[in-house]
Amino acid sequence: MDSLLSLVLLTPLMGMLVLLCLPSANQQAIRLAANIVGLVGFLVSLPLAFRFDANAAGYQFVENIDWIPFLGARYHLGLDGISLLLVMLTTLTGFLAILSSWNAVTDRIKSYYAMLLLLQTGMIGVFLSLDFFLFYVFWEIVLVPMYFLIGVWGGPRKLYAAIKFFLYTLTGSVLMLIAMLVLYFQYHQEFGVYSFGIQELLRISLPAATQQWVFWLLFVGFAIKVPMFPFHTWLPDAHTEAPTAGSVILAAVLLKMGAYGFIRFSLPLLPDAANTALIVQVVVTLSLVGILYGALVSLVQKDWKKLVAYSSVSHLGFCTLGIFSLNPNGLAGSIIQQVNHGISTGMLFLIVGVIYERRHTRDIAEYGGLAHVMPRFATVFAFAMLSSAGLPMLNGFVGEFTILQGAFERNPLWAALGVIGIVLGAAYLLWLFQRTMLGQVTNRKNLGLADLSLREMAIFAPLIVWALWIGIYPKPYFDVLKQPVSQIVERVRPGVYPVPSGVRSVEAATR
Repeated sequence: MDSLLSLVLLTPLMGMLVLLCLPSANQQAIRLAANIVGLVGFLVSLPLAFRFDANAAGYQFVENIDWIPFLGARYHLGLDGISLLLVMLTTLTGFLAILSSWNAVTDRIKSYYAMLLLLQTGMIGVFLSLDFFLFYVFWEIVLVPMYFLIGVWGGPRKLYAAIKFFLYTLTGSVLMLIAMLVLYFQYHQEFGVYSFGIQELLRISLPAATQQWVFWLLFVGFAIKVPMFPFHTWLPDAHTEAPTAGSVILAAVLLKMGAYGFIRFSLPLLPDAANTALIVQVVVTLSLVGILYGALVSLVQKDWKKLVAYSSVSHLGFCTLGIFSLNPNGLAGSIIQQVNHGISTGMLFLIVGVIYERRHTRDIAEYGGLAHVMPRFATVFAFAMLSSAGLPMLNGFVGEFTILQGAFERNPLWAALGVIGIVLGAAYLLWLFQRTMLGQVTNRKNLGLADLSLREMAIFAPLIVWALWIGIYPKPYFDVLKQPVSQIVERVRPGVYPVPSGVRSVEAATR
């Protein structure tokens, strides 16, 4: 049995245990060890991309052994094109978040890096689990280190933000647990054995009414994590108070867990409910409201970090819009846009962290003309801003265009409202850049600011390269998504879209 997935999953955890053995007084050794573990965690994940077969049906690198036999829970890991992209996003941004913390955190640094590595393990586990119980364990593990990262190393209102994050997420988790148990006992009722296996649960035949209320239980749990409007209110507080690395991971990876839940569980396990006109209309309406609301609120923000936080509400609205367009273009575009959002918004939060380290203020009015003082910083900021705004030849354009294409296929009005969100997104990003980077230096405190160091440039470099790659040549990403996307769409809307040759149904691929 191939153990590559376990190696990727457990490397951050093993690194955390090694880190805890180091003396707390030796801060330099702790920083170095944490960065080495982060880099190794990324390097061991690279074989997944090189060895992945885009034409193979079903999951790859599968590991499946008994874990808790009397419950029917198994240590079952697997990878398809969807989870491949999200795992690679997790390992890269996790390493860069650790690297960005070299000078940013000076208090309790051993505990800080331990929380980052534990968080990394939980996020990878979410994207690799093929057992609902195992998925739920990793889902809950993520909650703990993120709570401490905000509550211990956050800003002035860190306790409020941490408790709010915890309560919102825990509420969603409880509802998700109820839905999980319904499916679990229904499987036992039909087949006489207990199982949490995602592939096994696909065989359940739930009445339409039961499917719908189970769908809504899962919906709240996943919508809080995205977060969708109106479950979004925890996000700006969490982003604003979290340390830079926490904000980067929160934006780049944690928010994708909710969208991943919709794709991995809500659609294939509850296909009749997911295709119900009422459910589609409600979810799409909330997505469009989130797109427009997040963009409009971003336009009036005075805090640099809060503006980027509200932009995530808008951008993630596009992702859920694509998912519930329930067609290949919308779904593939959503997954690629999740990766794009992680790259672009991760860069934006890193940019805010760089300037905050130097000035210790995020008030937009405190800045102006920084391009004269920090030209390298302004150049990277311009790239991240244009990437997030969806400039052609950069990553954001590919995802947004494909989502809008999928939305237009389903309902032209959805696409028209989405385009308004793109225009507003460009407006708040360009205005932010103009107010902070262009013109004359308006505050003498900014005259002596140091430009990006080599370490800081090294943090941005892989994200810039990745954004250019997706923008210029996105074909490999659509290739790895063809199989899983076609399988999901065929299960939810059988016969509506021709299945590409070589693509098997979900049932056939998981036997």
